[in-house]
Amino acid sequence: MLTVSSLGGLAWFVLSLYFGKGASDHEESPVWDETLTEGEHPAPMWWFWTILAALVFSVIYLMLYPGLGSSAGLLEWSQGHDIERSQARYEEHFAGRRSAVLDASFPALHADEQAMASARRVFREHCAACHGRDAEGQASVFPNLTDAIWQWGGETAQIEQSIVAGRVAVMPGWADAVGDTGVDQITAHVQSMAGIGAANAQGAELFLMYCAACHGPEGKGNALLGAPDLTDRVWHYGSGSAELRHSIGVGRQGEMPAFGERLDAVQVRLLVAWLTRANP
Repeated sequence: MLTVSSLGGLAWFVLSLYFGKGASDHEESPVWDETLTEGEHPAPMWWFWTILAALVFSVIYLMLYPGLGSSAGLLEWSQGHDIERSQARYEEHFAGRRSAVLDASFPALHADEQAMASARRVFREHCAACHGRDAEGQASVFPNLTDAIWQWGGETAQIEQSIVAGRVAVMPGWADAVGDTGVDQITAHVQSMAGIGAANAQGAELFLMYCAACHGPEGKGNALLGAPDLTDRVWHYGSGSAELRHSIGVGRQGEMPAFGERLDAVQVRLLVAWLTRANP
């Protein structure tokens, strides 16, 4: 209704301006400063024809395409249908190649340079913002994906699960339970398990009491819980004493978002293949 009213009002205004009563009548203009007068020439006719052509085009467009309320237009075009047709053409053109990727083994995909190039593009578009362009991690927050250390397990099925469903990791803070001294003692013990510094007996006792349930009595971690191995010197948030104290005393929270609704099965498989080859 608003569109039709606007077009009608514009048409009435233009027609009345050029052809209405008094359109050709001109009153005598006052004169200022002996020679200065008010202009009285009407707008040129080519303006009229331009506006009229635009109005006609608008009416034809609204008849053919959506624009008048719920009307789909004579062509019944919609962006959704256009996307569906494009998707259908894509599926028809690449169906064979996509099936080949889904059926191929991971070693075969590792050896397929074209597939790996496609996987690299998928990674850089969806994953590089956090993990870096070369998957080496960044900011002591996002993990390095080029080594053999995977917090939630490095098997292909586990990596696929991380990509599709995401992960949520929670490391509780223990400062309220053990105090600042206890945090220092656990920090020393964790460092000693990785071969850094001397052993700390009090820290070992506190570790067994508060930390072993997730990380294991020897600190080897548990991929099912997302509890990392503490003996490999690869600490997610940094290996310095201050970073470890913060992790133990205050805790950490990390989340890997789920990409199951953003990536299809082929893209996920390509990513898993790219991340599990020798040097992604």
